[in-house]
Amino acid sequence: MALFPAFSDEVTNNAEDSRKELDWLNNKSFQTQDALSLHCRFLENVETQDASKSREVSSVEDVDEEENTGPHRKKRKKSEKKKKKKRKHKKRSGHTDSSGTDSEIIFPSDLKKEQDIDRPESAALASTFSWLDDLTSSQKERFCVDRKPDAANWTYKSLYRGDVARYRRKGTSLYGLDPLRQGVTWDDSDSNKKQKAKDRRKRGNGCGEERYFSTTSRQMLKVESPILLLPTTATQNDVSRSQPFLAFCDEGKTKDALKYDRPQTSSLNALGVYDPSTALWMQGKGKSEEMDQKQDTQTTENLSLVTKKTEEFNKRIREQPEDTDLWIQFIHYQDELNTAVFGGEQDNQGSDRTDRSKSSYRAVLEKKLSIADRAVAANHSSISLQLERLKICQELWESSAVAKEWKKLVFIHPNSAPLWKEYLLFMESYFSNFSVSKVNSAYGKCLSTLSAVRDGSMVSHPALPGVEEDMLDIFVQQCHFLRQAGHSEKATSLFQAMLEFTFLKPESLQKQSTKQKVEFFETFWDSGEARVGEPGAKGWKTWMLQQERGGWLQPCAEEEDDEDEEEEEVKDRIQPRWRVWLDVESSREATHWLPWRPDKTKGQSEEDCEDPDRQVLFDDIGQSMIVLSSPQLQLRFLLHFLSFLGLPTNNTTSSHSGILLENISLLTQNDSLTRPLTFPELFYSGMNSVGQMTTLQETPKCIGLGKQGDKFLNNVFSIIQPLLPAHCRAILSLCRIQYEKLKVLQSVRSGNQKRIHSQGKKSKRTAKRLLKEPENRSSLELWREYAHLEWLLGNTEEARKVFGTAAALSGTKDLTSQSLCNLMLLWAQLEMENTADVGGRLKDVTTSPAVCILTQHAEGTSVSSFQPLSPVSILKARKSYDQVLNRTLSLLDQVSLTQDDKGRDSEQVQSYRGLVGCYALFQYLTVGIKAATDVYLQARERMRELQQRLTFEKLPGEISCTNGEAGCSQTSQGFVSNLSFECEALAIQQTALLKYHNNVSVFPLAELRQMLTATLPAWPGCATLWNIYIQVENRFHSAGRARRFFHSVMRNTSNVLPSLFAIVAEQQRKETVDVALRSCCQGTAMPTLPENGLSHRIRGLFENATKTKMGAHCPLLWRMYMYFLVSDGKADQAKGIFYKALQNVPWSKGLYMDAVQLFPEHLQEFVDLMTEKELRVRLPLEELDILLED
Repeated sequence: MALFPAFSDEVTNNAEDSRKELDWLNNKSFQTQDALSLHCRFLENVETQDASKSREVSSVEDVDEEENTGPHRKKRKKSEKKKKKKRKHKKRSGHTDSSGTDSEIIFPSDLKKEQDIDRPESAALASTFSWLDDLTSSQKERFCVDRKPDAANWTYKSLYRGDVARYRRKGTSLYGLDPLRQGVTWDDSDSNKKQKAKDRRKRGNGCGEERYFSTTSRQMLKVESPILLLPTTATQNDVSRSQPFLAFCDEGKTKDALKYDRPQTSSLNALGVYDPSTALWMQGKGKSEEMDQKQDTQTTENLSLVTKKTEEFNKRIREQPEDTDLWIQFIHYQDELNTAVFGGEQDNQGSDRTDRSKSSYRAVLEKKLSIADRAVAANHSSISLQLERLKICQELWESSAVAKEWKKLVFIHPNSAPLWKEYLLFMESYFSNFSVSKVNSAYGKCLSTLSAVRDGSMVSHPALPGVEEDMLDIFVQQCHFLRQAGHSEKATSLFQAMLEFTFLKPESLQKQSTKQKVEFFETFWDSGEARVGEPGAKGWKTWMLQQERGGWLQPCAEEEDDEDEEEEEVKDRIQPRWRVWLDVESSREATHWLPWRPDKTKGQSEEDCEDPDRQVLFDDIGQSMIVLSSPQLQLRFLLHFLSFLGLPTNNTTSSHSGILLENISLLTQNDSLTRPLTFPELFYSGMNSVGQMTTLQETPKCIGLGKQGDKFLNNVFSIIQPLLPAHCRAILSLCRIQYEKLKVLQSVRSGNQKRIHSQGKKSKRTAKRLLKEPENRSSLELWREYAHLEWLLGNTEEARKVFGTAAALSGTKDLTSQSLCNLMLLWAQLEMENTADVGGRLKDVTTSPAVCILTQHAEGTSVSSFQPLSPVSILKARKSYDQVLNRTLSLLDQVSLTQDDKGRDSEQVQSYRGLVGCYALFQYLTVGIKAATDVYLQARERMRELQQRLTFEKLPGEISCTNGEAGCSQTSQGFVSNLSFECEALAIQQTALLKYHNNVSVFPLAELRQMLTATLPAWPGCATLWNIYIQVENRFHSAGRARRFFHSVMRNTSNVLPSLFAIVAEQQRKETVDVALRSCCQGTAMPTLPENGLSHRIRGLFENATKTKMGAHCPLLWRMYMYFLVSDGKADQAKGIFYKALQNVPWSKGLYMDAVQLFPEHLQEFVDLMTEKELRVRLPLEELDILLED
């Protein structure tokens, strides 16, 4: 068959040979009849189109005639639309109006188009969208082919139109252009052109042009017309004229350097705000070779330094793989390495900076982890490397995986107390698996394991030095954990059990192991016998002896007639539900902190207890029993117990670890204003005592432990104090009388005269009872505290008599007596506060009561009356003070750390405080503030030199001491700690004296500020010095100096106290600014204060503090953060901070109570959360509803 079948008839039959040769041109799949039928069909379609066209013309004429007769505009518009549509269709089809003839060339594609035109229904279905229910054709036609291209589908990876970003231009200006010199002309879009054309047609139809008084014209008159200037390219000589100021530079700079330092102005950089590289990029040019070479050189130098340092680390690690400190430094160096290598790249990342930084940070963590694995493999027994590795794992792994790794680590190293402390802290802050019972059992397992290591029953691991001290710290931490979680009964029972286990242990069990002692102690605990602190308690030792002899009959105790009637818990039922819950919860916490015991005289049993959680079983405390063999540790344990009860103690251990800080009074007390010299005598520790469970802004309603707590304390003292040595009994008596003085001071602060009189009467009775005891009659420390108590109550004459009597009791004691110097120093300070003496400016110093006291103290005579002194006596007193101080300070170089009498060494160190204070105060009153400062500097410098020498010379040599010589190390360490404590006390005295002198006279603050900035970095945990510092700095409007100092201290210490005081300082400054803003607008209302940036700064301080290790586990910090956000009007963010705080301090019940006060609508949610985590809830909500109904 021919290639063109339509014309195959014209071929002759004589060409068969040629056809055979051209068979490759034949198309055998096409039939001639098909081609003819298509051609005939095309001719028929052309004829029909001509006929329809003639009909349309005739119909249009008819329509025109009808329109002339009647207003049929709609039909006319429809016909016009149809005509336009026809014309477009004809143009699109590609045919002319002439009728088809045989001479025209017909293509098969044209015929195919005609066939598609004959199927209008299928074409409509293929180009439009419709519902499936409306279709009547076959299933293959139920599809839509959308041939319109849409680039947004590929760009945004979505077919949904809502995912496509749409932008609208606001205005006709651009950022960075000068409106007076430059402008941009925008081309209008099609829609804007149509709208403007429509407006012009309207105005042409009768609206007319806008007049001068129209809104648009008035706005145009108000706008200043831009001054259009031709852009000029600035030359080198015109650079100075284009700048608004003269650019000064160093003489050593070359012209090439100036070319890159000074901004060049041009048509593309008219303002000169772009750097040279950006300006070149806008011009379409690349960087110059000099700039590239300079940047490449700098990058190469940085990389070479980094590479050199890395090679040095690798070399040292290969040579010293056992150096753990070097491994830790190499791990920390990875952060510096990442900043040096990728810092510049991250700055230019644009929108991907966050993702890139996260990925790079994770890469650095993985690199650190690999280094830590190598370090641990080379040093299996290094605890510090294990802790560093786990610190990295906590940021990479899931919490469950980290918990398994912790358990594995403490199983491998069960004798490491620091590792146990970190593990317990992780268990406390592991919120997803946290519960009070689990953490309490972890504490018990830790103490029982360390006790087995100490006893030697765990043969696989030897006991490390100082294990008893670490066990005591862990035990005290467990007690405070239970107290903060609301389980005060269990915490008190732990201390009761330890008192029995330590001081009242039977002598027959001295050589037994700790586990065996605990088994014997369980029988006593479950016997129902009275325990320490309870009425009729005789102790474990006495009970064991009586059991061996056959036991005794329990005598019937006489019922007390003065029992207090139970007060109604809900006093005001009108208050909101959450307020009633907080009040009842706080009152029950203050009343029921002692464990409940059945009263056998009343026939009570364990079933009679209304609240089963008030009963403490032996399983809750049995594993936590430890043995304290050292007398110093036993005394330290007693001081911890008294501090737990709220008694002030002079314990040298730091109480500002962050975890125990809960009381905001540590940061806000202002006693230095009323007692500028004696306010450090009683300073809050920041730790709540047992029974004090309130919100952050509330204060406890009762003073001290209450009537029940005082009875408990008296019973403890009566049974424990006779078992102690003489100096320990004196310390306990001193703590007790200071506790009475603290209660008097709290009453004075309240301002309630009735309360002051009642509390003063009780405290004086207790103090006199202590002084009547034979061993306390000659104790100058107790007489000193009693005289101060009388002075606080306002009994000035009575206090002076007590001071005089105490001074007479000292007999022939000279200036080397510690107690006498402290007594005279306090008396002189109180007299100075009373008369406001100004040092060095008195007209006659011989009439000053303070000078008279200090002079007669130097002479060794008793102070009978304040008679005028002679100048000779003052000179003799100064000479005596100078000689004694020089002799005493010279003895510091001869102190031997090998002495067994540690108490004598400590007394000598402590005596310097009183002596230096008396001499400095005497010099201040007789000479001036400069002489007093010199005395303090002399003493502090000598003590600091001795402390540094002992720390860096003698202590490293004591590592070779055997376990039998451990007392040598403990004695030296105690001596060094006492030296540091005394230096801190002298710094507080000097600062208080400078502050006092600044208050009573004109004195520059430069010396006081210099004193504070020199001492605070050395003792960043001293709240007294920080309190004075913020009082001094907040008097000025410029806060830059204080902020820089706070930042420098916080950067170099891990203590959380500087961060807390920095936040308090900024909050006080914000309050001052807000008050000033309100005072400026007294007549007008201010719904919101203008933002001054202090809120953002305070929030930044909170965020930075919570990122540290100690700050993250500080309940006081999180509670302050919540209150600040609520006061700033950000309640939603404060709620988010609450849930974030739960991830770090989930054991703090005070945090939940603050949340109830700040978000009362979520009371049910918070109580359920406390119940889930097993925190102590003393008032369930069901019981609250019953109380409110009654």
